[in-house]
Amino acid sequence: MTEDNPEIDMALRLLSTTGTSLFLTGKAGTGKTTFLRKLRTALPKRMVVLAPTGIAAIHAGGVTIHSFFQLPFTPFVPGSVQAKQPRFAMRGQKLKLIQSLDLIVIDEISMVRADLLDAVDDVLRRLRRNSKPFGGVQLLLIGDLQQLAPVVREEEWTLLSPYYSTLYFFGSKALQQVDYVTLELKKVYRQTDLSFLNLLYSVRQGQAGPDVLQRLNSRYVPGFQPAAEEGYVRLTTHNRQADQVNEQELAKLSGKSYAFNARIKGKYPEYAYPTHLELTLKVGAQVMFIRTDNSGEQRYFNGRIGRVTYAAANSLRVVCT
Repeated sequence: MTEDNPEIDMALRLLSTTGTSLFLTGKAGTGKTTFLRKLRTALPKRMVVLAPTGIAAIHAGGVTIHSFFQLPFTPFVPGSVQAKQPRFAMRGQKLKLIQSLDLIVIDEISMVRADLLDAVDDVLRRLRRNSKPFGGVQLLLIGDLQQLAPVVREEEWTLLSPYYSTLYFFGSKALQQVDYVTLELKKVYRQTDLSFLNLLYSVRQGQAGPDVLQRLNSRYVPGFQPAAEEGYVRLTTHNRQADQVNEQELAKLSGKSYAFNARIKGKYPEYAYPTHLELTLKVGAQVMFIRTDNSGEQRYFNGRIGRVTYAAANSLRVVCT
């Protein structure tokens, strides 16, 4: 993989021979994930691989940032009393691992918010008893800033805007204290279709002219209605559109509806709710998990899709394909 790729060679040398942190970027297909897989066997350092979502963590062969550090989903406000209070009791093997880490790898870094990185910094400094940024741990941040952006609700931005000029990861207070190196991978390995590559590059650069738009629109199929068993997922721009589609699809199913109400423990602001307070389901309904199974059995993860096969007043059975 390193043939004729000086950026890959440089990244390997930097990570293996120094403690310098690295932001490794590049467009899709340039080998970022392949590099990560090889790194795990080639680098003689104690490392952990993290990602912002369950799906990304599965792809990277790691776990989510929130689950590894046992972080809440609420915003992290730098310097606040809430931030300084211990949020968990970390014990046993997890604590020993964190205290002995040489390298933390975060994949899909474009999706990681600045305040989440600062929450990680806060945990590492306390548990490692080290006042250096991120407790002195070397970082490898992998991702493409022209792909998925961090998600922030208006209420969260109102709370965090006095502290951050941007919620992209590089706005992190802790990361701004780190002299990290940026390397961009440029050679594309995944695609050999030059026409398709050029189309993707035009969209990526915001240079989609009439020719590019015509080629994209040629793929549009008016009235396309796939069968339910084909497993298509509809993407929408707003939650209310998704709610409308979900209600329509639920109404098509026969059988009894069951409503499940969320339980709220402690202080949990409404704007931070991960979903609706009441969830109505029937047998046959398609669902998506929004939490990762922390039992070790890996039965489900954030983003995994399944279908309800049994429903009663106080129980559900979901089968994932």
